[in-house]
Amino acid sequence: MSWFLGWFATMNLMKYIGLGGQLIFGSRFFVQWFASERLKRSVIPLAFWHLSLVGGVLTLVYAIYIQEPVFIIAQVGGVLIYSRNLYFVYRDRRQAHPLLGPDRT
Repeated sequence: MSWFLGWFATMNLMKYIGLGGQLIFGSRFFVQWFASERLKRSVIPLAFWHLSLVGGVLTLVYAIYIQEPVFIIAQVGGVLIYSRNLYFVYRDRRQAHPLLGPDRT
């Protein structure tokens, strides 16, 4: 337990970034839960993907800082997936938009 308290006793900017990334990333589950409860069905709101991406990027920055390859590989994979999902969401919204959709010339 002393290593855990010692980690917090030596906080620096990069530790704040890593911790912040984990808090942001973790908050996405509450966003998804609240949205699903509100609609009484399972949904993944847009904020879930934004929180995933921001939290993943911040955590990736920290993983690079501490030079942990396992952590880096996992975060790179996640960031790619979250980015791709956001691309799909915005692509579909653009296509469905009456002024920006593919039917407009």
